[in-house]
Amino acid sequence: MSAVIKIENLSKVYASGFKALDNVSLDIRQGEIIALLGPNGAGKTTLISIVCGIVNPSGGRVLIDGYDIIKDYRAARRLIGLVPQELATDSFETPTATMALSRGIFGKKPDAAFIESVLKSLSLYDKKDSRIMALSGGMKRRVMIGKALAHEPRILFLDEPTAGVDVELRKDMWNVVRELKNNGVTIILTTHYIEEAEEMADRVAVINKGEIILVEDKDVLMRKLGEKRLYLHLLQPLTAIPAGLSNFNLALQSEGKTLVYTYDTRTGSSDITHLLDAVEQAGLRFNDLDTRQNSLEEIFVNLVKK
Repeated sequence: MSAVIKIENLSKVYASGFKALDNVSLDIRQGEIIALLGPNGAGKTTLISIVCGIVNPSGGRVLIDGYDIIKDYRAARRLIGLVPQELATDSFETPTATMALSRGIFGKKPDAAFIESVLKSLSLYDKKDSRIMALSGGMKRRVMIGKALAHEPRILFLDEPTAGVDVELRKDMWNVVRELKNNGVTIILTTHYIEEAEEMADRVAVINKGEIILVEDKDVLMRKLGEKRLYLHLLQPLTAIPAGLSNFNLALQSEGKTLVYTYDTRTGSSDITHLLDAVEQAGLRFNDLDTRQNSLEEIFVNLVKK
């Protein structure tokens, strides 16, 4: 799949000497949803701001569908829609007027039918003539998405799009994002909600201290880096792990009532059969067992720690 965004050796050093980005390279594929994850101050917003032409880089370059963001600024920016973290709309305007203005700023001809279709897709049509100040926080967030889509961009940046939005509305917005992807829009999502990335993304990029430390297909990442745990629920609690089980990566939980075996799915062999044999030889009895896979959140925390 071709890359619609090419980020090459991008760096950003502020006047204070703070290095926000350090030699970042990343290709973003046409029509995918990529989640950009990282702790506060990792460089997520700086990266988005440079790609969208808001902040100037200190080094490197960015191509948007072949257009250089500095040399071909207008052509590159026309392809991009940005939904920033902050709710930046004219409170006295209506969603319809805000979208029409944004469309005009990008040199697009008026198109009431298109704006109406976007309002309907965002469940904003019944609020199209309401003042934005009268809308809920979630509705205002939808107006921001509508404003970003008004000029029909091929690429959409969502910087913490569901911050402060309740769970039900968050799921509604996930559906909107899926529909945009189905219509061929490439989506770059930054989020603090790990479940959002796990639910939505095709790929995950992890950024920390201004460096991209990993880029991987989400499912492959889960499979390659995810630890699994086997939980043996014992009939009799233990105060210590028997010596005969010392060769296994075991821990006790639930006041000694649960024996936990942690293994790495990358090895291809978990030795569960050998463990169960050793457990029987140690005279331990259990009434239930289950396995659990690491969540993306656990994987992310482990990556950042490393």
